[in-house]
Amino acid sequence: MIKLNSWFGPYIAISLRILAMLIIYAVLRLGFYWINLSQFPGISTSELMYMMFGGIRFDIVALFYINILYILMFALPIPFKYHPKYQKIGKWLFVVSNSIGIGLNLIDYAYYPFTLKRTTGTVFSQFANEDNLLRLTIDFLIDYWYLLIVFVLIAWLLAKGYDLIKLQRPKKLAWPFYAVQTVGLLLVAFFFIGGVRGGWAHSTRPITLSNAGDYVKSPEEMNIVLNTPFSVLKTLKAVTYKEKNYFSEKDLENIYPVIHQPKDSSNFNKLNVVFLILESFGKEHIGFYNKQLDGGNYKGYTPFLDSLITQSYTFNRSYANGRKSIDALPSVITGIPSIGEPFVLSIYSGNKTTSIAKLLGDKGYETAFFHGAPNGSMGFSAYMQLAGIKKYFGKTEYNNDADFDGIWGIWDEPFMQYMANEMDNLKEPFFSSFFSLSSHHPFKVPEQYEGKFPKGTLALHEPIGYADYSLKSFFETAKTKPWYNNTLFVICADHASMSFFDEYHTLPNSFSIPIIFYYPGGELKGMSDKLVQQIDIMPTVLNYLGYDQPYFSFGFDAFVPDTNNFLISNIGGGSYNIFKGDYFMTYDNDEVKSLYNLRQDALLKKNLLGKEAAVQEDMKITVQAFIQQYNYRMIHNKLTAK
Repeated sequence: MIKLNSWFGPYIAISLRILAMLIIYAVLRLGFYWINLSQFPGISTSELMYMMFGGIRFDIVALFYINILYILMFALPIPFKYHPKYQKIGKWLFVVSNSIGIGLNLIDYAYYPFTLKRTTGTVFSQFANEDNLLRLTIDFLIDYWYLLIVFVLIAWLLAKGYDLIKLQRPKKLAWPFYAVQTVGLLLVAFFFIGGVRGGWAHSTRPITLSNAGDYVKSPEEMNIVLNTPFSVLKTLKAVTYKEKNYFSEKDLENIYPVIHQPKDSSNFNKLNVVFLILESFGKEHIGFYNKQLDGGNYKGYTPFLDSLITQSYTFNRSYANGRKSIDALPSVITGIPSIGEPFVLSIYSGNKTTSIAKLLGDKGYETAFFHGAPNGSMGFSAYMQLAGIKKYFGKTEYNNDADFDGIWGIWDEPFMQYMANEMDNLKEPFFSSFFSLSSHHPFKVPEQYEGKFPKGTLALHEPIGYADYSLKSFFETAKTKPWYNNTLFVICADHASMSFFDEYHTLPNSFSIPIIFYYPGGELKGMSDKLVQQIDIMPTVLNYLGYDQPYFSFGFDAFVPDTNNFLISNIGGGSYNIFKGDYFMTYDNDEVKSLYNLRQDALLKKNLLGKEAAVQEDMKITVQAFIQQYNYRMIHNKLTAK
């Protein structure tokens, strides 16, 4: 028995008991893997050990949440926490709370083979209307009696083990006692916040299911890294989709097919492919697209991009599928828009997906992603693992904090130079993607460039100018590289951003971004009036290369002359924005809410709801076809062509 009677005793006791639970969770993870071994073929010992290591992050989050009341009880600087009755309440709170977590983990020993996912918060709504829930529970316990025995045994050991650590009242409880324990409480709060977030970095998003992708080579292996309490807690308020049956399966495929077939004459052309995704580069900030603004005097803040567009193929009407950075990568690289919440944060993030990186990787491409933020920021590194991108270059790999902006990561200009040089080491053909970060709040530029770029009318304009200059420097370096002329560059924004002109204060233009295809070794030049969105980038590039296999994408080929395509975006819940032809429609919970002709009414002054019956019905059918395809394929994990 360990007797703790110092002022630090409560914090040592908390630490030891959480450590003991981490060991139990590690054993439970090994048990989960062993029980479901047939579901995880081909995992080496070293890979399993890495998953076990990664699982600690998720176990800490789950255990901190499960034990939040227990931790608070014994971290507070109060003298009566040493009273026997108080400690007895603490013991049974600890044992009961953690037994629930253990039970949830054990349930997935049996439940996983049926769902191929860790149980999530949707389990409560799933069984909410079951009248025979008690009978189902009894049948489960009978069928899996051995899990009940294991559960009882672990709970019993937990109760016995708790008594091995004895917290005793210190002899003196003078003011230094309260001072020390107040500091202890602050330290507990510090570690608790970092633990449940998954880190303390400014750019680190709270850890979620998709972060398990950092430790695996395929989405299904994420279930080894995760634990069930974490999965449940993180999805209690998760967006879930319900199947819709507006159309028969045959009619749905005619209206909106999502499996793309290769052209009969496809001859695969192995160009290098480089995606440059620019933070907050809304279309308003680019002079090329807005020559009519400010009485025809508007120049914008991107002189280099303006000049590059004249040598590229671009679009008058191009839009983002989401409003946040975290929405952009699945849209651009995987052809999957975020509906209701970011795809990478959703309960469906572990679905097997197709990405342009995976498809090109299967054709012998080397794949890489560049982002100057601390590794793990925004969950990008985890998503890249799931997207099949083999090499990740972040702030860690850059390894020079002299170029750190102090908040988000490495300034764009030096990091893009680093990227240009690192791509020399990629074996051709290669796929590479970059995500910028300097054109972001708090809207600063490096000291040496202060005063170089126009301040403009918005705080964002100066860093937009810096990011454009960084892009210019990148292309100046890239032109000297042997791979340059054999590379297709795709430039787009992650989302639209702050706006100044009334034309960009409308709902449609709040999604308006540039989408640019630049091929220095070819004749890909021009301007199209076709509607284009981020999820169209993957199919457009694959078709341009002559990709010769079927593949999955929610998007369309932007180079096909057919203009019967549509654009979709979602701002939460059942609210959808749909663009088709000259029209823009909003649709919410099975009802058309508004309809506008953007050609004739760019500022949305005249709602045509009920006045253009044929157009309204066609667009309603289109959005319903999208919802039916999207929901069905998310629910049933059918996001690939096979």
